[in-house]
Amino acid sequence: MTTVLLFHHAQGQTKGFLGFADELREAGHTVHTPDLYDGQTFEDFDEGVGYAKEVGFGEILRRGVAVADDLSADVVYAGFSLGVMPAQSLAQQRAGARGAILCSAAFPTDEFGGVWPPSVPLQIHMMEGDPWAEEDRPAAESLVEEAEDAELFLYPGSGHLFADPSLEDYDDQAATLLKDRTLSLLGRV
Repeated sequence: MTTVLLFHHAQGQTKGFLGFADELREAGHTVHTPDLYDGQTFEDFDEGVGYAKEVGFGEILRRGVAVADDLSADVVYAGFSLGVMPAQSLAQQRAGARGAILCSAAFPTDEFGGVWPPSVPLQIHMMEGDPWAEEDRPAAESLVEEAEDAELFLYPGSGHLFADPSLEDYDDQAATLLKDRTLSLLGRV
C-alpha cells in the first residue's frame, strides 16, 4: 500500500490525530506520525499556536522536513493545520512525492519554491466558514487551479480541526467524508 508522512496540528499529537493515523493503518497503509512538539499537547488551540510561535514556525518546518530524510522519496505528505506547512513544503520540494493531503490550511506555492509539481496529486480539505482557514482559502483555490490533479473539498461548518474527534471542532459527517476521500487518494497513488 502507500506510505504516508502525517503531521499533527497546533494542539500536538492528540488522541484524535493518532486515531486518524490508526484508521489509515487499518486500511493497510504505512503511516509515520512525527512529533514536532517534543511530547507537548495542548487542550486549547491558542495555547498550541502560542507554543509553535515560541518554538518558531521555521523550526517546526525544519523538524518536519528533517523527518523525511529517513524515508524513501515515494511518500504521500499530509498535514492538519500547522502540519500542512511541512507537508506542503515536502510535496513541492522533495522529488518523488506520490501525493499531498492538506487539511484546514494551504500556502501559496511561492512559500516553498514557486510551483506545484505536475505529477503530484493533491487534496485540500477545509470547512467553508473556518475563520482560521479564511486567509488560506485563496491559496487553496490557486493550488487547485495550478495542479494537474487536485481537488478542494469544502465542508459545511466553521470548525478548524473538524476531523479530530478529541476536540470541540469535531464534525463526524465531515470527518468521515475526509477520511473516505483520503483513503480514495491513497488507494490510487
